[in-house]
Parts: sequence; C-alpha cells; structure tokens
Amino acid sequence: MATDPQASAAPASGGRRPTFTLIVVLLGMLTLPMAMSGTTVALPRIGADLDASGAALQWVVVGYFLAASSFMLVAGSLGDLYGRRRILTLGAALYTAGTLASALVQHILLLDAARLVSGIGAAGVMASGGSLLAATFTGPARTRVFASLGTTSGLGLAFGPTFSGWLVDAVGWRATFLSYVAVGLVVLVGTRLMSESRAATRPRVDKAGAAAFIAGLALALFAVTQGAKSGWTSAATLLPAALAPALLLIFVRVEQRIVRTGSGRPILDLRLTRNPAFLGWAVGSFGLGAGTTGALTFLPTYLQGASGTTARAAGLTLLLMTVPILALPPLGARLVNRGVPARHLLVLSLLLIAAGNAWLTTLHPGITAGALAGPLLTIGAGQGLSIGIIDAQALSMVAPSEVGMASGFLNTVRGGIGAVMLTVFGALLLAAVTSRVGSGPLAAHVTAGSGGHAQEFTAAWRVTLWTVTGLMAALAAVTYTLLRPGRRGAQPQTPSTDKALTTTAA
Repeated sequence: MATDPQASAAPASGGRRPTFTLIVVLLGMLTLPMAMSGTTVALPRIGADLDASGAALQWVVVGYFLAASSFMLVAGSLGDLYGRRRILTLGAALYTAGTLASALVQHILLLDAARLVSGIGAAGVMASGGSLLAATFTGPARTRVFASLGTTSGLGLAFGPTFSGWLVDAVGWRATFLSYVAVGLVVLVGTRLMSESRAATRPRVDKAGAAAFIAGLALALFAVTQGAKSGWTSAATLLPAALAPALLLIFVRVEQRIVRTGSGRPILDLRLTRNPAFLGWAVGSFGLGAGTTGALTFLPTYLQGASGTTARAAGLTLLLMTVPILALPPLGARLVNRGVPARHLLVLSLLLIAAGNAWLTTLHPGITAGALAGPLLTIGAGQGLSIGIIDAQALSMVAPSEVGMASGFLNTVRGGIGAVMLTVFGALLLAAVTSRVGSGPLAAHVTAGSGGHAQEFTAAWRVTLWTVTGLMAALAAVTYTLLRPGRRGAQPQTPSTDKALTTTAA
C-alpha cells in the first residue's frame, strides 16, 4: 500500500459543508455514549419501578449493545453503497423512535425491545458517522477530527451518569430517555442538510452475508446473556451457542465466494482482517472498551446498593473515570502528529487500564470518592489517551471507498465484544455473589443494587476485577505484537489512489 504523506488538511471528498457534517456527527456521537453510561445509573430505579432484576434488567443496557454491535458492520457497508448520509438519517430516526418508546413503556420486556430498536439506530449513526468523517478529511486534519470525535464520546461518557443521575433523582428515569430523544431529533434534522457520500459503483448487495452475520453475532451474544440467566448447560443457552458458529462460518464462506467470483460487494472483505496492523488497532479498540465497560456499567449499582449512595452521587463519582476520557484525546492526537508512535500510546493505554482495574480491587462498602479517585482516574486516562487515535490510524490503511466497511468492522469489534464483556462481567458478579449467598434470586437482587450482603457483593467485585486485569495485560501483549514495525500492511492507504469514491450534493 502507498504511504499517506499526511500533508493535506483539506477535506478529502470535496463535498459541501464539511464543518457542518462534523458538527452533526459529533452531536450524534455525544448522545449515544450518554444513552449507555447514563442508563447504567438509572438501572436500580428502573428495576424498582418495573419490578425487574437480573438478566431482564441488565438487558436494558446489554440489548442496546447487542443490537448496535450486530448491525454495525452491515450499516457501514450499506452506507458505502447507498449513501453514508442516508444510512445516518435512517439510524437517527430509528434511534429517536426507540428512545421515545423507552420513555413511555410500562413493562421491562417492552423496554428491552425498545432499547433493541435504539441500538439498531445507533449502529447506523456510529458506522456512517465515522465513515463520513473519514471520507471528508485526510492527513493531520483527519487525526484532529477523530480526536474531536473521541473527545465528544468522552463528553457523553463523562456527563451521561451525572446528568442522568440528576434527572433520575429530580424527575425520574423516564426523563433521561426524553432528553436523548431531543438530541436525536436535532441530529435527524441536521442530516438532511449534509452532503452525501458513497462509492461510485453500486454492486449487488450481499444479502446472504448480511443475514448470516447479523443472525450469527446476535445468537452468540444472546447465548452469553442467556447463560448468565438460565445456566451454561441449559437448552436455552446451548442451542444458540451451537447455531452461532455455524451461521458465522456460513458468513465467512459467503464472503470468500463473493471475493473469489467478483459477483458483488461483500459485507466484509476478509482480506482486511488479514492485515496484522489493522487487526492490531481493532484488538486495541476492543481492549479500551473491555477494560472500562464493567466499571462504567456496574460501579454505580454497587455504590447505590453496597454504600447507599444516591443516583446523583454515583453519577458524580463516575466523573473521576470519564473526565479523563473527555480531556485526553486531543493530547493523544497532538503527540501522534508530533511524531510519537501511535502504537506506543495504545499499548500504554491498555496497561494503564489494567493497572486501574487492579487498583480498584481496594473497593469496599462505604468507600469514599477520594479513595476511588486513583483507580478511576487511571482507567479513564488509559482510555482517553488512545480513544481519539484508533479510528484515524486504522481507517488510513483502507481505500476510501471501503471506509464504511472498515468503520463498521471497528465498531462491531468495539461494541460486539464489548457487549460480551458487559454480559460476562455481570455473569461473573452474579455467579460469585450466588456462591456466597446460596441463592440465585437473592444474588440477582443484590447485584441489581437492592442492598444487603455488601461484603459478598464486594468479594465478587474483586474476583471480577482481577479477571479483567489479566485480560487487559494479555491484550496489551497481543496489540504490541501485531503493531510491531515492519509488519505487512503497516503503511496507510493514500486516499487519492482510490478512484471509487464520489461525493454528491445533498
């Protein structure tokens, strides 16, 4: 591949309103993390209001992740073919409708269903938003733009728990979803004023590959969540666990056939996954999410259940972890633009997250925000330092006509495996509490933040945190190996060498 000189700060696509496109995409990327991190603070109140606990309650968050992850890759590839702005518009509409339904439903299963719709919409916004920016900017400008994207995501993560905690305490959890609806409407209107961007040719859509991928990944994630609820040897777990690999194998065979025969455009060109450097950035992206998802999602519940804090106070405590995610992406981008190897920053980030999770094992009932400051700041610093550079580095290695596919793949790795980690973290907590209190239903209420058995809850947290620490250390080693200098595919793709990209006026 040719080397990108990274000398141009001009928009790559030549499309209209690049600044407006950036603003609309950033607004979308602001509200989606808020919809995740903010909802975690509201879980205890949602459980009490809708008489829900255990897996049904956790699916308010897990279901959103699962739907977004399953559709991300497909949304990115469809954006390349049919228009990235068009998919962004459709995604914003689905996200807004699902979130409005979430604010109005009266049963936990209906809330779970509404969150699935929101997650599908979020897939369209995230995959198309990133690919629109990659198609519009190049060189150092692209690095700065994706750093601002990381900053915006950090802003949503940082203030989602605080904002939602304030709303939950003041007017109830439904108001949090209504606030996300308002932002979603603004994004939806804004997309109508953006420039369109798509590949010049429109080959036949890979419908079989899309169906196999969505069904396979969804069943895999469902099997993990069902295992935590019904047991790992139950039929409800084993059946989807057996079907998922078969469907994903069919997906691989379909994609290989399309590439071999040239009969259309694959949902995922598997040659992309054979590029060690691109794969290294994808592994690192997974690590950033996997090392922070558990604390971000379940720590507010622990603080409310084991320490008796309010939703507002739990949200404020999470600022210790999320503010560095807001503040540090520009620093990471500045260091890369000044010659610091981006791979070094990524490995350092993974090691910081590992250290922060290990430090968080000092958790105990009644712990103060001051005692939590060290571990939470360390975890947040690890994610914030690299969150803004991963997409820019990885997408510079693919042709511009395939940035939607590549962006969808990155977000699938980030969200899909993140959803698995979210479920596994919750399952480990539930299993560890169950082994200590001797009752599954009681353990479900404890892990839902209902109070009681604080010492058992704390011991379960420590086991889970040490597991995450070991995983992060392993991922740091894998990422370092894949991103070693001299590996094939380490050079970025020059945008100007690919003539398949066209931009049309809105």
